[in-house]
Amino acid sequence: MDEVLKIVNEIKQGNIKPIYFLMGEEPYYIDRLTEYIEDNVLSEDEKGFNQMVLYGRDVTIEEVVSNAKRYPMMADRQVVIVKEAQELSRTIEKLESYAENPQPTTVLVIAYKYKTLDKRKKVTKLIDKNGLVFESKKLYENQVGEWIKRVLSGKGYTIEPKAAAMLVEFLGNDLSKISNELDKLTIILPKGSAITPAHIEENIGISKDYNVFELRKAIGERDQLKAYKIADHFANNPKDNPLVMTVGLVFGFFTQLLQYHGLKDKSPANAAKMLKVNPYFLKDYDIALRNYPMRKVSAIVATLRDIDVKSKGVGASALPQSDLLREMLVKIFN
Repeated sequence: MDEVLKIVNEIKQGNIKPIYFLMGEEPYYIDRLTEYIEDNVLSEDEKGFNQMVLYGRDVTIEEVVSNAKRYPMMADRQVVIVKEAQELSRTIEKLESYAENPQPTTVLVIAYKYKTLDKRKKVTKLIDKNGLVFESKKLYENQVGEWIKRVLSGKGYTIEPKAAAMLVEFLGNDLSKISNELDKLTIILPKGSAITPAHIEENIGISKDYNVFELRKAIGERDQLKAYKIADHFANNPKDNPLVMTVGLVFGFFTQLLQYHGLKDKSPANAAKMLKVNPYFLKDYDIALRNYPMRKVSAIVATLRDIDVKSKGVGASALPQSDLLREMLVKIFN
């Protein structure tokens, strides 16, 4: 995110590169930078003759280069944007000759999603030398909560840790989907609001009481009644609560708990860092640590591997989700 802000600030200051090669597994920042250049480099009057949007599936590299070499009309520069440029991956190295001597009055933007150029290749080195290569990497799920907090802070909002955790568990690390949901909240809620789990439930449809976060908490506290109630809710709403995802997240919890048991330095700062969790949630791990000795946690991890296999239909194709959820809880609590 800091690198994105740096690029935007440079453009605002007039330090505009002749080539922007935006690549990587996370499309969110590629889209945002592309949109920013599309909206801001040229004035509205200049865009008619000097801004062109091409799509990788419809053009060749030769056509991209031909358009990039044109001179602007009644403007200082032109903008050529190639969206879905990953469709040109087989011939992308043909961009090498243009990258060696790019047209100074052209801003060529290449949105190369879900893929990356080999940084050892000559074409990559030339683009980096004469333009800019930006790699948009996927965030790990443990990093997304902080990302949500920063995005909302920039818009004048705050969010409670549990509310952020609900979004991450429901949407994973798909920043585009999360951003869309955050936009909904910022439209509905007045600026300065603190977003709560109730706001998430009311406006996004994620239950604040029946979600995997609450299931893991109930398991950690050995609150069997609450855990079985949540499991029943999941069984009755399988589309919203896929068994594979539920088992995977519970497995992740106990894997972290096993790691926690093995830490010599269990200070809050070190534990949060090593477990890659928000310090706010560390108390849940402390409770689980007391309720599940290391040997028991090891046995549960092995059990969850077996349940995971069954949840994918291997050797248990006839078992409904409700039975597998109950089997998981019985073996955890026994």
